[in-house]
Amino acid sequence: MNGDPGLSTAIEIACDESGSEGERLAGGNTDVFGYGSVLIDGDAAAACVAELRLRIRSPALEYKANHLLRRKHRAALAWFLGTDGPVAGRACVYLIDKPFLLVTRVVSEISGGTAADAAALYRAGPGAFGAHRWTAFLTASNDLLRAGGRWPAPDDAAAAFARAVSGLAPSRSGTAADAVVDELRRGRDRAVEVRDELDRAPGGVASLDPLVPSFARTVEHWSGGGRLVRVLHDEQRMLTPERLAALGTLKGRLAGVRFADSIVEPRVQVADFLVGVARRIAEDALAGDLDPELAVLLRPYVDPGSVWADEASGAALGALP
Repeated sequence: MNGDPGLSTAIEIACDESGSEGERLAGGNTDVFGYGSVLIDGDAAAACVAELRLRIRSPALEYKANHLLRRKHRAALAWFLGTDGPVAGRACVYLIDKPFLLVTRVVSEISGGTAADAAALYRAGPGAFGAHRWTAFLTASNDLLRAGGRWPAPDDAAAAFARAVSGLAPSRSGTAADAVVDELRRGRDRAVEVRDELDRAPGGVASLDPLVPSFARTVEHWSGGGRLVRVLHDEQRMLTPERLAALGTLKGRLAGVRFADSIVEPRVQVADFLVGVARRIAEDALAGDLDPELAVLLRPYVDPGSVWADEASGAALGALP
């Protein structure tokens, strides 16, 4: 996809994602989705890749984030993310806690609740309702709101959702989370309507897939000050011209998109390094295994508008507003 205006004056960022599982936001392989972007020229990117090869000395044809994340290569990772490293001041990572994104969507769609309502429910989570019931609620929410998919789903997703919400027993103290659950219980008819809308016309309700909104957020970030942005992206079939055209907020910001394989395009490989290590560091932090040294290194790159509600990991990573 290429736009005409201002192509010669637009900046070009290299982008890649990590943790993508489409609309599966619960019960998948990862709990965190990351979208990384880097403003770097080809020579600097090639020099970065060459330096990492020199420092890591792996026989692999293509280096990936897992090479950098090995403890024996901590010094190479510290160089890559450090203040004197190749991406300092020229990169950004947008992080999404996928289960929290799911909770924000179901609270908004079913009860008209706010992000603050969703955060209250999410933070209560398994601690308040029990791990089994909380997992059942997330699974039912995902089945209710997904436009399509290949994994098994109940024949009546709205009824399954209502049962899962009923299973979230209120506490005795009448917390904010209890109030959100009460509103979801009252939204039973709305759940039926939403599922019917998705079955009749999947485009009628926004997709759960975080990729396109993350792309939009990233373009908006780099277009500050009125700059036009071109995107050099790792090969990605979801970023079709039709989907990008539907992002009306990018009009006057996005100058074009082109795709390249990270094997042959060092700028995309640098973006792949960045987002891969960021997602893994964030995933570990979310699971309670925070590495303070890595959190400090990653923090300058994290978008403070990331979709995050866990307070401990969010504060350490800089992912909270």
